[in-house]
Amino acid sequence: MTESSETSGTSGTANGNRTNDEVWIVGATGRVGRGVTARLAARGLTVVPVGRSRERMAAAGAEAGLPADAKVVVADSAGRIADEIVRGRPRVVVNTMGDYATTAPVIARACMSGGGHYVDQANDVVAVEGLLALHDEAVRAGSTLVTGAGFGVLATEAVVARLCEERPAPHRVRVDSAASAEVEAGALGTALAAGIVDALVAGGRRYENGRQVSARLGADPQRLAFPDGTSAKSAGVASGELIAAHVVSGAPFVTATSALAPTTPLLRALLPLLGRLLSVPALRRRAVRLLGAVSVKAAPRPREHSWGHAVVEWADGTRREGWLRAGEGMAYTAGVTATVTELLAGGSGRPGAWTPAAALGPGLATTAGGAFVGD
Repeated sequence: MTESSETSGTSGTANGNRTNDEVWIVGATGRVGRGVTARLAARGLTVVPVGRSRERMAAAGAEAGLPADAKVVVADSAGRIADEIVRGRPRVVVNTMGDYATTAPVIARACMSGGGHYVDQANDVVAVEGLLALHDEAVRAGSTLVTGAGFGVLATEAVVARLCEERPAPHRVRVDSAASAEVEAGALGTALAAGIVDALVAGGRRYENGRQVSARLGADPQRLAFPDGTSAKSAGVASGELIAAHVVSGAPFVTATSALAPTTPLLRALLPLLGRLLSVPALRRRAVRLLGAVSVKAAPRPREHSWGHAVVEWADGTRREGWLRAGEGMAYTAGVTATVTELLAGGSGRPGAWTPAAALGPGLATTAGGAFVGD
């Protein structure tokens, strides 16, 4: 188990409480981490991979275009990574290691200790709410924390924010997320496995009269007809998209569906029992470990485009609807994270804890490679 920093090559130098010019990528050998590293390196930022294996990070860094003597930081847990952040004072830390409900507060607080910024791709209710709860701490530290910096959250949040611009708070909002992602061959991975298990445990959620209430996972199944003529089934889910839509709109009634949620009657009937079983900590840990080790075959994305959708209704009967079209879901997530990171490294953003469009505006979705369709 290696905990030390490998510091060959040129790195920024901490000066009192000031950050240096480095961007640290936690989980740089994973799919999103590799994509973010390559994008930021191509844009001329000083990128430092962070992870457990120096050899794997060096290989991923070379693939991403980093120089052979690029600095890497070797650490094997969120706590060890936080210690390295406090010592190293990078300007921005990108967390792609997953299990965000646990890792995000630890790593974000380490960033704030030196006035640095933080970015992750969380899309579950507990993780997103947990990071947003650090808002006042981030303001005092002068740090910007952005959670949900991916297709999940931004693709629907940006549509809601755009539809609500220069309008009073609406009465009702519905958001629908339909990512189209390629499957890489290999182990499913702990980060994705934890997300799947935690979604089952959380069940469904919605907002009624401004309060978040429980709902059945897979409720309100529907078929989404996309603007390009394709379609997909979706159903209710507890997600960061629900939280973001509520916050950015101020609507008292909000629902969220996902094309990843189960829609068949049998699965929907079994999910509550499965969720209760997995809420037992020991069973959750075992399920995450076993699911993460499952080997999957490579598969193409099911559709050409990924789609974010929102319907916004006001008390006077006004109704607006819009879409965000993006490409392959994981590639778009890497693009969103890289764009947010570059903006924060360049001094954009404002202190506090935010979802992406709340931090940087709905135009972030198009800057990262998406396109609005409709209103």
